[in-house]
Amino acid sequence: MSSSTSTSKNQNQFNSEGFDLDAIPSSENNSSNEVILEVGGGASFIKNDNNITSTKTTPTTTTSASTLDKDSPIYKSEELKAQANERFKVKDYIGAYDLYTDAIYACPGMPGSKLLELKEEFEEEERSRTYERHRRETDRRRKTNSSATKEKDKDDSSDDGDDGDNDEVEGEGIDDKEPRVFTPPTHPHSKELSIYYSNRAACNFALERNEDAVSDCDIALIINPTYTKALLRRMAAYEALSKTEEALQDAKEALKTAPRDTKIIGHNRRLQKLEDERMEKLKAETMDKLKGLGNSMLGYFGLSLDNFKADQDPNTGSYNIAFNQNTSK
Repeated sequence: MSSSTSTSKNQNQFNSEGFDLDAIPSSENNSSNEVILEVGGGASFIKNDNNITSTKTTPTTTTSASTLDKDSPIYKSEELKAQANERFKVKDYIGAYDLYTDAIYACPGMPGSKLLELKEEFEEEERSRTYERHRRETDRRRKTNSSATKEKDKDDSSDDGDDGDNDEVEGEGIDDKEPRVFTPPTHPHSKELSIYYSNRAACNFALERNEDAVSDCDIALIINPTYTKALLRRMAAYEALSKTEEALQDAKEALKTAPRDTKIIGHNRRLQKLEDERMEKLKAETMDKLKGLGNSMLGYFGLSLDNFKADQDPNTGSYNIAFNQNTSK
């Protein structure tokens, strides 16, 4: 079937990541060693000592659920994740997706979908605050300019009582000029939940459900903003959606967490080239549209932009516009 062919193609596109990038430690401080298993069957042993985090990845067939007490609140989730990992290894992406979903629902605490909803509400509020802040600033400037004009134009200071026009805006102020950053509520199992979502994103990507892959990575990164694996998976999904600007941004963020990773460096170079090419193409298309608009307006006068020649002065960088009436359209 064509779907299997396209899925294979998408898998090859993402194969450079191997679905088993080195696990990135949680941004939270932990006082003991921890073992995190993810897609690919690798185990990341994380140790925090004096705020210095080190990671080591080794192949393993041990499930993380086996390291937990059965009374642990995430025992069921870890057991489901281990089953999903096995399904993913044999390319049963739908089966793995379902199991990762079950692991997400079995994880105690606020679900990721609610975290995403809270972030979207926060961002909408920020857009409203930004608009209101700009409106107030514009209104303040308008009233200040109006008051200054009145002061300059009036013949004497006792004409009327309008001297206080600007007083009402003096106390308004423009609060919180710096944009706020969304901080999610504390989650008791944030690290594990971010892994479930990131792993499910890998399934979505393999199934070419790229929008869903982006959404899952969004949730994983709300919980753990420096989660390199989630950044790279979202990068790949963005690129598959032809959103090179967003993909490049994720590649840059991933490079901050792993500055010596040669694969991530390569992604940055490749995506930067694609983005530069996209911008050049966009500029050319914009100029063509502007030229077409200019010619349509000048056409009423029997002219076109071809009648005008712009020469740049190599010394100053300024342009000299010359008119040639004899040039035909």
